[in-house]
Amino acid sequence: MRISPAPPSAELHLQGIGINLHQFIWQAVQVSFVGLVIGMERNVLPVVAGQDFGVPKSSFLYLMSFVISFGLVKGALNFVAGRLSERIGRKPVLVMGWVAAIPIPLLIYFAPNWWWVVAANLFLGINQGFAWSMTVTSKVDITRAEQRGLATGINEFAGYAAVGLAGIVTGYLASLYGPRPALLGFALVVIAAGLGTALLFVRETLPWARAESKRHADGKHQGLKPRFAEGLPAHPSSLQVFAFVSFHHPTFSALCQAGVANKVADTLLWVLFPLYLHGHGLDVVDIGWVTGVYGLSWGASQLWTGPLSDHIGRKPTIVAGLWLLAAGVVAVTLVTGMAAWLAAAVAMGVGMALLYPNLIAAVADISHPNWRSSSLGTYRYWRDTGYALGALVLGTIAQAAGLIAPAFWFTAALLAASGLWVLLRSQETHPRLASSMA
Repeated sequence: MRISPAPPSAELHLQGIGINLHQFIWQAVQVSFVGLVIGMERNVLPVVAGQDFGVPKSSFLYLMSFVISFGLVKGALNFVAGRLSERIGRKPVLVMGWVAAIPIPLLIYFAPNWWWVVAANLFLGINQGFAWSMTVTSKVDITRAEQRGLATGINEFAGYAAVGLAGIVTGYLASLYGPRPALLGFALVVIAAGLGTALLFVRETLPWARAESKRHADGKHQGLKPRFAEGLPAHPSSLQVFAFVSFHHPTFSALCQAGVANKVADTLLWVLFPLYLHGHGLDVVDIGWVTGVYGLSWGASQLWTGPLSDHIGRKPTIVAGLWLLAAGVVAVTLVTGMAAWLAAAVAMGVGMALLYPNLIAAVADISHPNWRSSSLGTYRYWRDTGYALGALVLGTIAQAAGLIAPAFWFTAALLAASGLWVLLRSQETHPRLASSMA
């Protein structure tokens, strides 16, 4: 399937959440299903890796291998998805992501060893890189510039609330039926629902992006005028977009490094946080609640942190999020007890919520519609490659120390430094608040 290159009528594809509410809701439903798929791994797999898959307790790098495979594939596929969706459309890429998810629960269920789980996460990376990327891109397509904090906040709320919910639900299911049957049944139902609703109810949104581009070219754009980053031709190549966003533009590069730091932290909380809690006496259900509260706090808080950035700007919310997340990560190692760890989980979730949707909104703010999907794909490439980098570095630190706590301290220092980078090197991107562009 290939979308016609002819520009659509700008009047037929108006932007705004209200005017496109029906489609906006279906995109939120889609990202909820995508979040449930990745969320099912957040509690059960790290805890049962030894007893079910033969991973030695002290072999942190071996354990982290399933996140390395996921991060490398998802990072690369984010960029591919962005570029591909500008050629064939958003919906076909979304559907391809769901098809790629089908082998995941089967590989985990029948796995004779941990390497099958690593292989399953290759498919998980494809699923997340294609499907989650398209929910973000589609919402940006159909909303106005001044609504993008709200739009990305709702998108990431729907996704990460589902991540937290899946951690809680699969914890209970695993205690009742065993980890493998629980993950198999849960995942098959979610994947079938995600694929079915994508095929039946999701519309193609590329025409909205092309109509927006046409309005800007014709001087007919109404509302706030974005300050697009300068330095690229009207229709840049993949390499030009990647180099510009990654290295050449100071605001884009600051946002990219912040994305890497936030996924290093999420890797810590995905794999080592459950192990840390298990080592301090919590069972799989209690761990599911702590990790679930982290995900739910992250998800729910984005309903106000996204709109907050529409009022006070992207930059202050991103910096505050990085530093609050750093404080929460340190707190995990300084407190004991279920209540204290739940409080730390809330702090980390709110920190993630302050930075996560607003990094996406900031990238979208200054990206021209002609190459916005590629720009978002480049940012998401660096951000999700942070999973692989985080798994490698944090696994090495824990392996060398023989302890998990030093990985928490390293992550907190990285987040603090990342916030300082954004503070000093990036410009405000919100079209109403930006005073200058680097």
